[in-house]
Amino acid sequence: MTDNIAFKDVKGLKAMLSAGHITPAELISVFAERIDQHNELSKAFITPTIEAAKEHAANMSREDLEISPFAGVPYASKDLFDVKGVLTTAGSRVFHDRVAKTDAYAVAKLRAAQAISLGKTNLHEFAYGATGENEVYGTCVNAYDPTRLAGGSSSGSAAAVAFGLVPAALGTDTGGSVRAPAALNGLVGLKPTIGRVPTSGVVPYCWTLDHVGLMTRTVEDCADLLGIVAGYDPVDSASVNRPVDHYGEVLGRDIGGLRIGIPRNFYYERTDDEILAALERVQEFVAAAGAKLVPVTFPDMEHSRTVSLTLQMPEALSAHSAYVQERGELYGADFRAGLALGQCILAEHYVKAKRFVEVYRQETNKLFDEVDLILTPATPEIAQKVGTVTVTRNGVNEAIGNAITRFTTFFNMTGHPALTMPCAMHTEGLPIGLQLVGRYFDEKTVLQAAHAIERSGRFSIPLPSFGS
Repeated sequence: MTDNIAFKDVKGLKAMLSAGHITPAELISVFAERIDQHNELSKAFITPTIEAAKEHAANMSREDLEISPFAGVPYASKDLFDVKGVLTTAGSRVFHDRVAKTDAYAVAKLRAAQAISLGKTNLHEFAYGATGENEVYGTCVNAYDPTRLAGGSSSGSAAAVAFGLVPAALGTDTGGSVRAPAALNGLVGLKPTIGRVPTSGVVPYCWTLDHVGLMTRTVEDCADLLGIVAGYDPVDSASVNRPVDHYGEVLGRDIGGLRIGIPRNFYYERTDDEILAALERVQEFVAAAGAKLVPVTFPDMEHSRTVSLTLQMPEALSAHSAYVQERGELYGADFRAGLALGQCILAEHYVKAKRFVEVYRQETNKLFDEVDLILTPATPEIAQKVGTVTVTRNGVNEAIGNAITRFTTFFNMTGHPALTMPCAMHTEGLPIGLQLVGRYFDEKTVLQAAHAIERSGRFSIPLPSFGS
């Protein structure tokens, strides 16, 4: 019974709550028990807030349950998000005493929607890294194989949902830190258009590239969650003041007539053969459903990762300058090395990187004159073993973090909405994911296509055996 509830999607949990089959308090108790049972293995949570969640649930009225699709349902947030009265560690010793005075924008919106926060999830320290390895709070593992990485930097949010500790979670995505771990753990991960979900109240890593992202079990849950947290906050200079769409209204529509771009370059190169085969099956499905496959060519991607890092490290150094002065010895070796790299990047390099980003945005926007969506693999590799340093594909050695985010990083620079979702299981027993990318602020079409793929039933994957 407990496992059956824990792995339900939000829509299913809401149906149980609405029918009176379970109360919010009972639902919180189910997930609290799951956290107690599985957090030691998963390392998903840094700070569970069970008692506060129980109090919130106990005080909910029937009217409260009708406020939103997430009312009465628990969620978790990456420990970069401020939750009033709760420690925000950012996965680091540096913030061992940083108790939030207010809620982050997204958390405040969820609180108003009567969603119930179950706590703060683990991450790569200060979001610097794609493996999720953390020397302070432990390394999150993959629910399909705990000898494998969950991916990062939103590792705890992915592990929390994949292990059935919460049905949905917030993360941040600067180079793929929501989409990649979601793909590696068989979840739906969405990075909305930059500025669609304000980052106020979220510990910054790189202002130019930071996005708030979402992880859920299903596309419909993702659409509902986006409808709650999207909005405008003048405190966030990147936030965009435009109406929030009704994202769920397009779910269930067919995809006939949609033009789906298939990249000729970069996105299908140096990729696991089984991942390529899975994407070919997806292409065949969308074409049979009436979509038109259109070859597209991306701008030269040779220097794209260098451009991203040239933005990330000086901005991270700027964000941490005061803490480095006061608490430098508390930083982990990994992040200290990144900050040292930031000191070596000249203003000239930073400005050139900014200009590259503008070119990437312009050239990618031109592609959407030809297509409505772009389809790529989510990652070129499945989840790798904990402790993996490099992977080799087609004779090319690549750092594991670079491999995990090779297909996601570019869209943080362009800012386009991008979603990853499961589409197959690898013979090694691990999820394979696809990525759909859309026009600015056209999350509706991304979600429409993702839902069509999901509801076909042809690309569903089993629940993980660990934790169930």
